[in-house]
Amino acid sequence: MPQGKFAGGLLILPLLLMGCSESASKQEETTVLKPPSETGVLKVATRNGSTTYYLDRHENPIGPEHALISAYAEHRGWQVEWTMLESTRDVLAELESGTTHLAAAGLTHLASRDERFARGPAHTEITEQLVCHRDSRPMPRKPEDIPGTDIVVTASSSYVETLNNLADQHPGIQFKEDKERTTEIILSAVADRSVGCTVADSNIVQVMRRHFPHLEVAMTLTDGRNLGWYLPRNLQALGDDAHEWMNSVEGDEAIGLMENRYYSYIGDFDFVDLRALNRRIANRLPLFIDTFRAAEAKTGMPADLLAALAYQESHWDPKAKSPTGVRGIMMLTQRTATSLGVTNRLDPEAAIDGGARYLADRHRRLPETIPEPDRTFLALASYNIGRGHLLDARELARTLNKNPDSWQEMTEVLPLKADKRYYPSTRYGYARGYEPVHYVQRIRNYRDVIRSAFE
Repeated sequence: MPQGKFAGGLLILPLLLMGCSESASKQEETTVLKPPSETGVLKVATRNGSTTYYLDRHENPIGPEHALISAYAEHRGWQVEWTMLESTRDVLAELESGTTHLAAAGLTHLASRDERFARGPAHTEITEQLVCHRDSRPMPRKPEDIPGTDIVVTASSSYVETLNNLADQHPGIQFKEDKERTTEIILSAVADRSVGCTVADSNIVQVMRRHFPHLEVAMTLTDGRNLGWYLPRNLQALGDDAHEWMNSVEGDEAIGLMENRYYSYIGDFDFVDLRALNRRIANRLPLFIDTFRAAEAKTGMPADLLAALAYQESHWDPKAKSPTGVRGIMMLTQRTATSLGVTNRLDPEAAIDGGARYLADRHRRLPETIPEPDRTFLALASYNIGRGHLLDARELARTLNKNPDSWQEMTEVLPLKADKRYYPSTRYGYARGYEPVHYVQRIRNYRDVIRSAFE
């Protein structure tokens, strides 16, 4: 997604002005930022990220910060104009420039930031955690173990300040600041062991460990810290208004909805092991195996593949539901179910039939020239991340001289949809591109075990 401003869902392209002879005073006059109470528009700086703002597979903007800002603006009767930036450093620079009202980008409230900006309300309490690969040896378990540990963190982040403070107490602690990669990308590098350890907010770790179970929290480095908003120092009145809203009944409800949708269910995430899968093959799969076979006869999608997909989505629980609104054995969104004519997502026969038709449609829309099994794997990725993001990744593959028809090469490209060096140039912007890679891998693994039940 290109850097720029968004009002609703529309990109506002900057007007290229000719005639640079305008006086400095005239330029200053045109850049005076009027409060949203006068204009009806709240200008917000943020960055793409799983804990801030991103587009879902239906290309709708979502994310914790998006949810809270939208609720605040709606309650005040304002529209929101989003300025999308690539890093925390850029967000703070935008705020300091005086061209935006508020920064909402998962910012830790720090005394050093309070000196530069007006502190807005807090909405999430986190700790900062040192995260390593679970097989790291020796695993640093206390600060005095850290010297000698390979640590990489996002540049200009609160983690830099945390590690510098620790280094004052424990000489020998060293780390590298990465100006290119976000915390999420560095965590994925820790998971593949190309980076030793990193520091991340606990909410980011919570999200990422669902997809990278080899990530292990070696230790917690800080006490509880608040994430919240910041404003320019001259907009304290707006900050006071934001505090008032956040501390109101409406603000409490908005925080509760945000936490319920994006965080609360993650603690119950089931890291499925082989024994659990085998138990469910024995006691759950027989209830639905004929329905999977019927769906294969109707759509051509293999029954064992559909069963593996359903296991990944719901563990074959026909009443499964999540706070994000997906439901049933195939975990269909209401929008997808409606488009498929599924009136009851909790009816396993209807849901399996609808999910099979949806996967078949993802498969059909891919070029017939893509060989199998790559075409099926790409269809599964589309089922997970959305067709728009998959098309972005295929175009990005061509740009990088990768083969967009090769699943193996696409496993290298899809994660770049979460990398700020690449996603700004794509049509649909940031996506958790690492997720479909692991999603497809898990389905393949499940299918290997499930296949014998269909034979």
